[in-house]
Amino acid sequence: MKRSRTVFIAIVGIAIIIVGVALALRATGREKLLVVIPKGPIQVRILTALPVEPWVRQAAERFNQENHRLEGERIQVEIIATDGLTALGKYDRNEFGALDADTDPAQLSPEQQQALTRFPTAWIPDSRYLPELANTAYKERLGRDVFLTDGEYRARPVALSLSVWGIYQSRADVLDQTFGDINWQVVHDAATNKGGWPALGGDPDWGFFKLVVPDPRKNVGGLSAMIAAAGEYYDRPSISTADITNPAFQQWLGELLAATTDLSGASAYTAEDFALFGYSVGDGGLLLESDLLNNMQGIKNRWGEALSIRYPSYVTWFDFPMTIWIGPETSALQKNAALEFERYLLSADTQRQAISYGLRPVSAEISVTDSADSPFVQWADQGVAAIVPRTSAMRSPDRDVLQTLLRWFELNVAS
Repeated sequence: MKRSRTVFIAIVGIAIIIVGVALALRATGREKLLVVIPKGPIQVRILTALPVEPWVRQAAERFNQENHRLEGERIQVEIIATDGLTALGKYDRNEFGALDADTDPAQLSPEQQQALTRFPTAWIPDSRYLPELANTAYKERLGRDVFLTDGEYRARPVALSLSVWGIYQSRADVLDQTFGDINWQVVHDAATNKGGWPALGGDPDWGFFKLVVPDPRKNVGGLSAMIAAAGEYYDRPSISTADITNPAFQQWLGELLAATTDLSGASAYTAEDFALFGYSVGDGGLLLESDLLNNMQGIKNRWGEALSIRYPSYVTWFDFPMTIWIGPETSALQKNAALEFERYLLSADTQRQAISYGLRPVSAEISVTDSADSPFVQWADQGVAAIVPRTSAMRSPDRDVLQTLLRWFELNVAS
């Protein structure tokens, strides 16, 4: 009985102490220290290049449904489809609202804190050179890197694709007979032939050779096409500003692009345009392999023939790197949550699912022919290769080369 009474008195004493502390804190205006504020889901916003967006979005939906957590909090991934050039422009203009170098994140106003809730946690661009260009601009302005090339938060490719020739089979057969292997010079000669398809040995009803190249102002593929053309013209995997401003090259490239069908008004989805509008779009062009494979069945169903796929001697690879922003605009939890989703994208199951979207896994242990319903198996007869033939990869262009190419395009093609 005495023991029970002692325990009761101890409990009452502890309760009195807790109430006393609470009253004291309230008196000093510090009672909020006793309040446990729920954090809620860790929001991860990822700008995602258009060619991989369907695959990444599906992966994000599964990831969210599986209730992944970090430090006890649920991770919520949001995918924002954004063309690589558009995203680069927004970073260059600081439209996302990166803080100034001398700003103390702890002293932000509620309005500033609210604005940062929409700041992108990460970016999956078309190619690694895009965040490298953005990083250069921010380093000049802030005196520090915002995207890394090494360490835990380094940019890591999550899928692969490359630019390939896609030409209607009937047209490709004629070019093969007339010229041999299809390359940029063959396309140039076909495009500039004043007699059109009859002079090339084709059907007079085909008219003149029509080239398809993505609009370089709307699609990274358009810029990569011009870079690849320059690589073949100079027969080397790197080009400089001096190469772009060479009058002989400018004349050659201008003649080539003159064969395009209203390139200045073309959409970003060139293979999709083939599926929708067929021969009126063009006879063939340099397209992203994954984009082409995703639309091959639609092209064949609607127009009666598929495109023949050929691999250029100088190719442009797209490595779609997961690039995490390391500035104070996003929290450590958000950065680490982005790493969790990156690991999910790199998992064997998710990498295999990329194949159905026409993408090549970054894992060397997974073959694009592992599945019978793989588009790489389905369209092997049209020339798609499980292993890319021996080619030369074009090196990433610097900012000056890109700006020079775009300026030349605006003055000579789009105007």
